[in-house]
Amino acid sequence: MAQQGRIDLLVGQHAASLSERLQAHRTQLFPPDTRRALRKFTSGEVATLLGVKDAYLRKLHLDGRGPEPEIRTGGRRYYSTEDIQALRQMLEKGAKVPGTYLPGRTEGNHLQVITVINFKGGSGKTTTSAHLAQKLALDGYRVLAIDLDPQASLSALHGFQPEFDLPDGGTLYDAIRYDDPVPLADVIQKTYFTNLDIIPGNLDLMEFEHDTPKALAERSGDLFFTRVGEKLAEVEANYDVVVIDCPPQLGFLTMSALSAATAVLVTVHPQMLDVMSMCQFLLMTSNLLGVVAEAGGDMSYDWLRYLVTRYEPGDGPQNQMVSFMRSMFGEHVLNHTALKSTAISDAGITKQTLYEVEKGQFHRATYERAMESLNSVNSEIEDLIQKAWGR
Repeated sequence: MAQQGRIDLLVGQHAASLSERLQAHRTQLFPPDTRRALRKFTSGEVATLLGVKDAYLRKLHLDGRGPEPEIRTGGRRYYSTEDIQALRQMLEKGAKVPGTYLPGRTEGNHLQVITVINFKGGSGKTTTSAHLAQKLALDGYRVLAIDLDPQASLSALHGFQPEFDLPDGGTLYDAIRYDDPVPLADVIQKTYFTNLDIIPGNLDLMEFEHDTPKALAERSGDLFFTRVGEKLAEVEANYDVVVIDCPPQLGFLTMSALSAATAVLVTVHPQMLDVMSMCQFLLMTSNLLGVVAEAGGDMSYDWLRYLVTRYEPGDGPQNQMVSFMRSMFGEHVLNHTALKSTAISDAGITKQTLYEVEKGQFHRATYERAMESLNSVNSEIEDLIQKAWGR
């Protein structure tokens, strides 16, 4: 019989080896002496983002108005996200309708806090959170993304490898802990996306799950479900939208994020087992949040929507499941779906989203199909944001 080793040591060895290999992979993609940067966008992409004609952007350039784009082969014009924001600010001054080019909140509009949740891993929660946060930033909103998942996949997509970049903390846990919490501004990091900041995650977040039962047992007076909302209030003036990527479990972190939310987005893969899992998640969420509400928590929301993710239109059983969900939840299911796409998964191999990679890296039809799906979903969510502001 083969000798059995200690599993804690074996797992530790595997973790160390994997971490070393991941760091080498990151160094190969983004050498230490380079700063991760976002690609520049074509004039056609920028025109679409701004809702103007490409010819109008060309005229602005020829007239010497607006930022100076980078000119490449064939006279093609490329703009950075800083350039896009500068164009928005310039065009907004002459807009007939306020908010046409800078659509963020104005006086009287409350901060939108969108909590992205699901009980089951693999539902596309992090992919949804990342693409939503980045698209809102590209559209001119001031966005804060919060990685509340100890696995830190959202952080990895934005260039953070927790065990190397956050060895001494720097997550939301530092701001919501019960002893010596820091100001929220201390854990906010700038990203390479104009208008997008992030609070990265790591395993430290699990400490909140361990600390909260003790605080409850001691009846210290600290309400765990108010902590995220109270911290967001510290930086509320700096942002239009907060996107929170929750862990795939209904713990104290998720409940606290739900208590801070003004909107809830539930991602669901249209398979029977996933929908059954979501049913259990909804039952547990209702029961637990009912307790929070009785304890004084604010459970009012602007909207709740279910987003069908990793959808394959040619899959008969998936179509049946989508129809079932629409018959059950009606308007609470988003009209648009997030398609399963090799373009999105291939971009993830290099820790990037579809908004970051160059179009030329993919088959044109595959790229455009995935991009149309993402943009449609994100535009529908943006409409919900605007309606919540009474627009």
